[in-house]
Amino acid sequence: MRAAVTRAVGEALVVVEVPDPVVGPGEVLLRVSACGVCGSDLHLADALDAPGLVLGHEFSGEVVEVGPGVEEPFRIGERIAGFPLVGCGHCEMCVTGSTSKCAQAEQLGLQRQGAFAEYVTVSSRGAFRLPDSIDDRHGALVEPLAVAHHALDRTPMQRGEPVLVIGAGPVGVAVALWARHFGAREVVVSDPIGYRRALAERLGATATIDPTTEDVASAFERIAGTLPGVVVECVGVPGMIQHATDVAAIDGRVTIVGVCMSADTIMPLTPLTKELLTQFVLYYRTHDFAHTIAMLAAGRIDPSPLVTDTFGLDALPDRFEALKHPTDQCKILVEPS
Repeated sequence: MRAAVTRAVGEALVVVEVPDPVVGPGEVLLRVSACGVCGSDLHLADALDAPGLVLGHEFSGEVVEVGPGVEEPFRIGERIAGFPLVGCGHCEMCVTGSTSKCAQAEQLGLQRQGAFAEYVTVSSRGAFRLPDSIDDRHGALVEPLAVAHHALDRTPMQRGEPVLVIGAGPVGVAVALWARHFGAREVVVSDPIGYRRALAERLGATATIDPTTEDVASAFERIAGTLPGVVVECVGVPGMIQHATDVAAIDGRVTIVGVCMSADTIMPLTPLTKELLTQFVLYYRTHDFAHTIAMLAAGRIDPSPLVTDTFGLDALPDRFEALKHPTDQCKILVEPS
């Protein structure tokens, strides 16, 4: 099959012929329909010394083969959203759906080959059926939408309470989408880039703030009538955790979703004096996947504006490199088949 693989650290991906995946016990083989490019893919390509790795963990596909020992009956041709984490399947974390916390957890596109390819294998426990009402592109959005769903699911908040989202990248705008769905009276998104603020408004933000021209806390209070009691940080660069605690109201709740890859410092006195509840979140649970699919199928959420470009496998290396620089893209999807 054809796949886009990593070479040396920092070098562009290259599309080559690689052996077809062999479906193992408890696995299903998918023909990849669509796979999103995540910011973590960009970081891994520039930091991970793993030549020949196939990245890609946000994907949908069609069942073409079912391995031995699969208890759930899958039919050839069924359409699937892939849950990209594989655990032991027996520990408490796996049984309760928190696969990322399994001591043996592995991720497709990291410890296992991912979906920037024509075919990929997934655990049958991670094969979520897609109803006909969800197309392949929306199926590939289930994973990033589940990240945002999990972030809000872990954030204590009252229905109708206003929410501040810091950052309007793919995760930030997905958080805004879910926050509006969950009934937030105001969903205010702060981002310095105009087209990102515009995208956030198309996906559920009731207002946006340019932090380069306005004081975020004051602007939020002007919009919502109160300082932000719920703050979701979705940037992941040094200084953002401190900023989130600075703008939060007394007794506020701050959820950190952005994955900061560098050392960071905070002034503990700020969250201490405000008695802030700070929650760090990562990945999702199987419940987040299932609920995301149910809401997509029911038409309760529409993530269409997230997708700003689609293309074939041959174009992926160039598009991948372009995302490492300032761009007006949000979520781009490769369609290998």
